[in-house]
Amino acid sequence: MSPSPPSASAGPTVLVVDDDATVVAYCQKILQEAGCSTLSASGSSEALKICKQHGGTIDLLITDLVLPPPEFSFASSENEFPHVHGYELALRALRMRKDLHVILMSGNPDTDLAGYGIQNDTLPFLSKPFDPSAFVSLVKQTLQTSPPTPELLLKQPSPGTTGADEWFD
Repeated sequence: MSPSPPSASAGPTVLVVDDDATVVAYCQKILQEAGCSTLSASGSSEALKICKQHGGTIDLLITDLVLPPPEFSFASSENEFPHVHGYELALRALRMRKDLHVILMSGNPDTDLAGYGIQNDTLPFLSKPFDPSAFVSLVKQTLQTSPPTPELLLKQPSPGTTGADEWFD
């Protein structure tokens, strides 16, 4: 899937990232009906390119937590746009765009959050499948809060260092 041009709207611009094209299309439809402009990417590499190259604002990143790479790739100084999971994508995107809000989503939240060592409530989270009205409500709530900082995400324990029951409050 190639990045789609932003839809015409006076509302916030939202970048939707998921390796499932039907999820991206579903999110875009809901967001556009709610008055948002949308951009889309099928993976982290494409999303990072959009974050760097898009001339307008991007108010919100909504990304799947699990983004399988289409090919093997390393993050290095020579590879500015590596294939990474959604949490790492959020961290890298926040370094590029300081006013960016983030929502993570997953079809297996318990397994995926714990597997990446992410504490509950670090970032807004959406479980798939989701109700369109709950989705729009979460988007509106998230946009009304202060954007997270990369430092907030870096304070998280490294994957594998958190016990399965420690990340629940």
